[in-house]
Amino acid sequence: MAPPISRGRRLRIGIGGMHIESSTFSPHRAAYDDFRVTRGDELLARYDWTRPDGDLAEVVEWVPLVHAVSLPGGPVDPATYARVKAELTDRIRAAGPLDGLVYDIHGAMSVVGLEDAEGDLTDAVREAIGPDALISAAMDLHGNVSRRFADRLDLLTAHRLAPHEDAWETRERAARKLVERLVSGKGRPHIAWVQIPVLLPGEKTSTRLEPATSLYGRLAAVEALDGVVDAAIWVGYAWADEPRCRATVVVTGDDPALVVDQARSLAREYWEVRRDFAFVGPTGSADACIADALASPDRPFLISDSGDNPTAGGAGDLAYMLRRLLAHDDLAAGRATALHPGITDPAAVARCFAAGVGATVTVAVGGHFSGAEAHGGPYDLVGEVVALRPGDEVGGDLAAVRCGGVTVLLTSRRKPFHRVADFGELDPRTYDLVVVKIGYLEPELYEMAADWRLALTPGGVDQDLLRLGHRRVVRPLYPFDEEMSEPDLTPVLL
Repeated sequence: MAPPISRGRRLRIGIGGMHIESSTFSPHRAAYDDFRVTRGDELLARYDWTRPDGDLAEVVEWVPLVHAVSLPGGPVDPATYARVKAELTDRIRAAGPLDGLVYDIHGAMSVVGLEDAEGDLTDAVREAIGPDALISAAMDLHGNVSRRFADRLDLLTAHRLAPHEDAWETRERAARKLVERLVSGKGRPHIAWVQIPVLLPGEKTSTRLEPATSLYGRLAAVEALDGVVDAAIWVGYAWADEPRCRATVVVTGDDPALVVDQARSLAREYWEVRRDFAFVGPTGSADACIADALASPDRPFLISDSGDNPTAGGAGDLAYMLRRLLAHDDLAAGRATALHPGITDPAAVARCFAAGVGATVTVAVGGHFSGAEAHGGPYDLVGEVVALRPGDEVGGDLAAVRCGGVTVLLTSRRKPFHRVADFGELDPRTYDLVVVKIGYLEPELYEMAADWRLALTPGGVDQDLLRLGHRRVVRPLYPFDEEMSEPDLTPVLL
């Protein structure tokens, strides 16, 4: 049991977690080397509110445990999960009595062989930290909140913006709410938990558009009610085939009737507007989006290769869009230009580095994770190496190869391209088309795009959920069951 909080004693609050978003439809497997693992001062440096000169320093001793974060991908291999889980729980025990834990996770981690990875991890964390310490989870709104998982927590909150411009604000909110509860001595609040039988992709639930704008816009007002601590909505993670995958509302507070009423109201609104969620931008097939882009005078014109988006869990190695770009006569002949980052293929990158800038190479691009049969398999690319960049912090070695009017940027490690700086010496603003493996455009790309399309391409995070073949989600579930009956949206008070 943690010692009583008395005047002059600082709270001892641990920080740790395991953060990844995993598509069970992705052939990629997340190994230990895919994670950035931090401990000690390096872990504390991730957060502004742990600074020794910060306003919480007089009341809190922050205890860094271990935090592992990875680019989204496929399920985590069991040995990697077991290694991180063991270190986290061992460090919790070794830290001695803790008053609380800031639990920095995503919420959509899948592990090979587990049905509810966060539930399993949180069971172990609770056992290690004991029943009296408070655990406050900071999560992505695309996470899943099973009852097993929520039962083991004391506070939980999620992002309120998609794209997640408030990710660090969410972590700070989780930390400050935890400190407030511990200082006040109020302990664990009531948790009103309700799942909604709706599962939508993130590209249909962006808070840039209605109905998500208004729905998420309500949360601050609910949180401000006397008797409420926090309010959160999770849309769930659409690309994992697990029973826990669905939307969830959680309202925490000291007034049990009020938190149940507010959770019911938010869940009811979510259900009622389920058919109003729409894609965040104009959509079409790959070929239709390419045709729209080339016919438009707007430059640069961005296209999202959404089905292979590595920041949602896609493998990031499909050459499907490269094949479609070079199938267009104007792009193949160089009458129009396109830049297409970043297909992951370490063997092709190595060939380019061996050949050098200016050399003509013939490389089979794509399929490093997905294999030869996935969505057309590797593409036999013949082109000139126009740029090489060794040792990118995320992508490893990068090689740019130009074929006709198309420049493809190959990476030796999976890498997202969200900012102009990610493209290195290749300026995306100088091309007619920029085709990025992404879903909705991140802020810098959104500002750069004169116009854009969301290409409904195949892959491990296909936006057409019915095309993926879910088998283990709990039915009925919208949109898999369009005409399902009204669900029971009565919150459970945990």
